[in-house]
Amino acid sequence: MIRIGNASGFYGDRLSAMREQLEGGELDVLTGDYLAELTMLILGRDRMKDSSLGYAKTFLRQMEDCLGLALDKGVKIVTNAGGLNPEGLARKLDAKVGYVTGDDLRVRFPDALTANAYLGAWEIAECLNQGAQVVVTGRVTDASLVVGPAAAHFGWARDDWDRLAGATVAGHVLECGTQATGGNFSFFTEIDATRPGFPIAEIDEDGSCLITKHDGTGGAVTTDTVTAQLLYEIGAPEYLGPDVTTHFDTIELAQEERGVRISGTRGSPPPDTLKVCLNTLGGFRNSTTFVLTGLDVEAKAELVKRQLRDAVGDDGLTWTLARTDHADADTEERASALLHATIKTADPKRAKGFSRAAIELALASYPGFHVTAPPGDGVPFGVYKAAYVKRDEVSAKAVLL
Repeated sequence: MIRIGNASGFYGDRLSAMREQLEGGELDVLTGDYLAELTMLILGRDRMKDSSLGYAKTFLRQMEDCLGLALDKGVKIVTNAGGLNPEGLARKLDAKVGYVTGDDLRVRFPDALTANAYLGAWEIAECLNQGAQVVVTGRVTDASLVVGPAAAHFGWARDDWDRLAGATVAGHVLECGTQATGGNFSFFTEIDATRPGFPIAEIDEDGSCLITKHDGTGGAVTTDTVTAQLLYEIGAPEYLGPDVTTHFDTIELAQEERGVRISGTRGSPPPDTLKVCLNTLGGFRNSTTFVLTGLDVEAKAELVKRQLRDAVGDDGLTWTLARTDHADADTEERASALLHATIKTADPKRAKGFSRAAIELALASYPGFHVTAPPGDGVPFGVYKAAYVKRDEVSAKAVLL
């Protein structure tokens, strides 16, 4: 059995989670998922400002606090926090570090700010087999952070489809952190959801696993919480990945005293293509929220809409009226509705001018005019889309420093 924990479900997750997992009980491997499509855009903007960046800086802060503890306990760290610069992050860590490269496909997509193929588990396994104490990757599938250590530990072959599928399911449950232990859970009133503990998968040689968490941590591990995470971001039962196609309609769950047993998962060969995450700069965005207090809320909204359209034009302008007001309210805030105006444009001057035009209405619009924040410059926004490339067109590589 290999015991794999998770300490991050996104870039910005609980900073103390790594220490909580390392101090809370026994682990063999601790994973951290920091990447999403939006994260790649954020890291791309970081890299535009400083070419030495492009990785999740919070992970480096966690390593400064916890790397010594992990090494002392013999816990290996596997993370995709390398983002767009796995080598740069790897070289900042004082341990035996391996990193995975080859996902960057900007040469194939020169108009993209970021273009990264979703790699799989085998380069992670190779780093671990070569003795890495920490493995840093760029864009791999979230579940591969768990599949790689399991494959290395048990010596699985690349065509052990059922075992790989079982580990993929374990990785899918762990990848979003506390979302498997009661976070974002529809029936949160039935459990203690105040501070859920991070999940752990105890994976057996046949790919089955027990989903659990450290004793004394909050939240819950039930068939309901695990099912909720299993169905997260899932479409067809055939879950396509770079390592294996996992058949989610074969999964069997059973409640046990310490957590939920997952077994029976079947796998088949993966597709011959890899998904690519593309982010491009779409233009500039700005927004203002008008506060509409008292009577005639709809009429006030229509007035300011006409005035702002006249000032900046209607192209790229969207409106949302949130009726947060209450009749016979006892405070000004409870008597107010919120009108959100947003503009998206290719022209940075128009984005900046939008905010100024909104404020210029202060003494010339509806009675009681005010906004929730001062004017600001427009900010760039990104556009995400997926692409696909042939597997043999991507050259992934494991490097041991």
